Amino acid sequence: MKALLFTCLLVPWLVAASARTSDQDSQLIPGSLSGRELSGYFSNHLKSRRARRALPPADEPDDTPVKEEGDTSDLPTCLLCVCLTGSVYCEEVSPDMTSVPTLPKETAYLYARFNKIKKISTKDFADIVTLKRIDLSGNMITEIEDGAFAKLTLLEELSLAENQLVKLPMLPSKLISFNANHNLLKTKGVRANAFKKMTRLVNLYLANNQLEAVPFIPDSVRILHLQNNNITEVNINTFCRSNDTYYLRPSLSEVNMDSNPVLLSKNPDSFICMKVLPIGQYR
Repeated sequence: MKALLFTCLLVPWLVAASARTSDQDSQLIPGSLSGRELSGYFSNHLKSRRARRALPPADEPDDTPVKEEGDTSDLPTCLLCVCLTGSVYCEEVSPDMTSVPTLPKETAYLYARFNKIKKISTKDFADIVTLKRIDLSGNMITEIEDGAFAKLTLLEELSLAENQLVKLPMLPSKLISFNANHNLLKTKGVRANAFKKMTRLVNLYLANNQLEAVPFIPDSVRILHLQNNNITEVNINTFCRSNDTYYLRPSLSEVNMDSNPVLLSKNPDSFICMKVLPIGQYR
């Protein structure tokens, strides 16, 4: 009975003492945190350490070379140009762009108009076999190496308008549209079979050059621009075939030969296979 009474008195006293000790400990440790608060503290502390570790030491010098103003030699193409998915726009680039830029591997469409590109070499497009359209209009191109477009088996549209070409390179056979308006092309600068294998060619623009004769025109061509050249003659073999009176060219729907010396009415049989007469001088 005494033992039970002793136990009943001792237990409450121990509980009260424990509570007082806990309160004293909290007072002895300023800013003590609950379990939830402690967890948050360590989380924030770790984040802070990671952030400090990512920064370079304050006492170490920055060895990154400083580029001079206007130096674009080491800049990626997509800092000089506008790169979208599969398309690169390098138009009127400043400082002057004098050569074809290095293109992303997946480039399908290149617009590099109105720059100062002077030459196209075989290495410019050697690794970009995905190209479908190239527009180099308004540059200063005087030379294109043969084979510059040799690996571009998907190329469908090529514009070299408003340059200074005196001869054409070998062209991809799958072209649908070719534009060489406003160059310095003479007949001797265009191979006799330059367009012969282009069985898909639809639009052929050779206006404002110095051609003395009409080149071979594939049957697939619909629009042909030859205005403002030095063409002096056409005959039955220019568009038709003297050995085939049944030969027709139903696809050829527009032929512009205006502002050439040739008198088109001189050989009326020259257009017998066509459904339209060329635009030009008849008298």
